[in-house]
This record gives sequence, C-alpha cells and structure tokens, in this order.
Amino acid sequence: MRFYGFIACFVLVLSFFIGCTSDGGSEPLAGIEIGNPALALTADFSVDYAEVEPGSLRKQAKDEEPVLLDSFAMDMSEVRSFSSYYVAVSVDPTEGLAIWPDEDSPEATLPISFTEGALVDEPFKNINLEDEGYLKEIGVAFKPQGPSSFISGRVKIGDEYVPFKYDLNGFQKVGLRYHFSQIERVSDSVANLSVVFHVRCFVKNIDFATAAVSEDGIIHLDNANNITLWQKLNNNFVPSFRPLRYSYVDAQGNEGEDFVKDIWDGVVGAMSDNTIENGDFSNGMNHWIFFTQLNGVATATIIGEKGDHILKVDVTKGGARSYSVQLIQEDVALVAGKKYKCVFTIWSNVEGQITARIGTYDDYETVGFMEHPIVKTSGQSFEKEFTPSESTPFARFELNLGKKERTFYIKDIKIYRLEN
Repeated sequence: MRFYGFIACFVLVLSFFIGCTSDGGSEPLAGIEIGNPALALTADFSVDYAEVEPGSLRKQAKDEEPVLLDSFAMDMSEVRSFSSYYVAVSVDPTEGLAIWPDEDSPEATLPISFTEGALVDEPFKNINLEDEGYLKEIGVAFKPQGPSSFISGRVKIGDEYVPFKYDLNGFQKVGLRYHFSQIERVSDSVANLSVVFHVRCFVKNIDFATAAVSEDGIIHLDNANNITLWQKLNNNFVPSFRPLRYSYVDAQGNEGEDFVKDIWDGVVGAMSDNTIENGDFSNGMNHWIFFTQLNGVATATIIGEKGDHILKVDVTKGGARSYSVQLIQEDVALVAGKKYKCVFTIWSNVEGQITARIGTYDDYETVGFMEHPIVKTSGQSFEKEFTPSESTPFARFELNLGKKERTFYIKDIKIYRLEN
C-alpha cells in the first residue's frame, strides 16, 4: 500500500547513477519518470479549517470552530527537490537540489501569509532542472519573520472568543518534506505543492481554559507566559503542516526530525501488505526500472505461462559488473527494527550467481540485506528475512543480473512485514 494509493507524476528534470558511473548504458525502461526541461513549479499556502471557498486559497472556518487564526505568516527561505538519478550528476542526493532561491541571491526570503492564502508562481517560473530523474520529495523551509513573529487568533472559551498570540520564535527554522504523492500534477508542464497548516492538529489536546489572560485581555503564549501551553503548541506546530516528515531548529539551537505518524503509517501500509508494487508483473513493467550500464546489454519482456506473468530477462552481454544489468523497484517503505521477508521465484538457462539487495536511493547504502544466491535452471524460491537498519519510505529493491550471458525468468516478488 502506498500513500493515498497512487503515484503522482511530478515532472522535474534530474538524473541518477547507481553505485558506479554510467558508461553509455541504456535508459530505464520503466519507473516514475519525471523529466521535463520546461517545468514550472507553483506552490500555494493556506490554513485549513473545513471547506475551501470557491476560487480562493483561504479556508473558511465554521461558525462553531473553537480556534480561529487571524494572522499567520513566515518567511520561506528555501525550496529543494530530492530525487534519485540514473546518470552521474553533480547533485548530492542526500542534500537535494536547491531550486529556490537561485545562487545569485542565496539569502533571499519570501514572506508567506497562510491566513490570507498565498499562491507563489513567479519566483519558480525559471526553474530549469537538468537531465532525468525520479522525484521522492519536495522540501520547503521557513523561519520566523523577526522577534515579533506571532500567530494571532481567537479561541472560544465558554460562549466568548478570547484573543491569543502564539510566539513563533520557539523555532529558528522549520523544514517540511512532502512525499511525491502529496504533489499535484496540474498539467504536463506545471506541478503544484500545497502547504497547508491544519488548525485542528495545532490545537489538539490543548486546553485553553487553563490559560492565564493578561491585563490587555490577550492570552500570550510564549517563553514567559503560559509556558506549558506554549511548549505543547510547539510540539504540535511543525507536524500541523502534515508533510511526510519534518525537521526543525529550536530557539536554543537543538535540532529534531520525525515523520508525521499517520501519513507515515499510510506510506508503510499494514503488516502483511506487499510493499512491492506489481510484484506479479500483471501490469507489465509498471513500477519497475530496468537498467543497463557498463557494457551490459539485455532486454526485458513479460511472458505468460499457466496463468502466471513471468519477467524474462535476456542478457546478451553481461557487462563488467553484476549491476551492469539491473531490475529495480524504488520507494519500498521500511520500518527500522521490524522483521521483514523478501520472497521471489527465479530460474535461468545457465546456473550462476546474482545479487539481491535492498539499499537506499541517495547514499547507496544497504539498509535491508545483500545476498548472492546461486540461480539454478529450475524454478526456485528465494527467501530472506531481514531487519532494516533505518526507517525509510524510499528503499530500493535490486536484482543485479549482469556479468554473464544468460536468460532469467522471474515471478512473484514480495516484501512484507512480519511484525507490527
């Protein structure tokens, strides 16, 4: 099960290289391709209460809404894309590609009002990313607009609304990372990121009736007034944007990061779910990447046999390395410390070794397992239990089939969690 049950095709122009430099290799045959040199990115920013007023970014609160925001603004300081690449590029995938601001004005910021509803398009119109890649996340960073940066609003206590001010300077910087399925493809040339602040998440489990009201009639929530409530709101603040994951630097310089739990749970899926998409190849090569490099030459076709769909990989030139011919699926979500099982059936016309691996897309480290099974000439089941070393929504399952001329037959690939 994948987040929201679909794959968003956000078109950015990036590229990647698997483990070693590409040497005239072929293009990937399948996957979540996101190449387009004329992509325009837009972003909208708003507050969520309930319904969206037609034609407006501003969300409209119901009359009985317990908390209303009157003003909320921050300075946007950075936008980054995080993608996997299949040719050598200068981008560090772990750091992502800075797509705003441009290198001529690296200290630029853009004031964003969430309560007024903002649409940003002009600063992004000249984005012209290079080569081809596979989008994982879009990251957006914000910081307070100064020492007098507040969220101001009203909270209903009894039958009356009482004004409040929440000090945003509990944070020096906030970073939000949105999963590719949270990004809307508006057209072939435009993609939109919606950054929405969810008020009900922000005030969840907060009892404003316990707050002290100052002489000016306002509930001040800061490091000197209603400190306990302020700290609880600080805990809720960043997850209330509801990205896949977030990071922050607090007022004291302490850093923190985490996933937003229910969104992360949606990415991970249920315990017994097969986290491999189209593992039976019934939808052809959908969700799969077939890649050759380093003098590897091979073809991949789907054949039918007794109701099964079988992937036939004909390696006509093995190339210099086992990864000269690769079958890959990205975006395999794994939870650290939980036991998983990988199962698939494989055989070949020539007995010999392959490599099966679960690693990362960005730093190429093994996070699941790496095994070198001997593939025989009759169908056999490969089974491996493993425990991931880190939680990631974007692990990569690989079968490295190169270095030797032969024909493989592969079916029924599964990776599923054995424990909650």
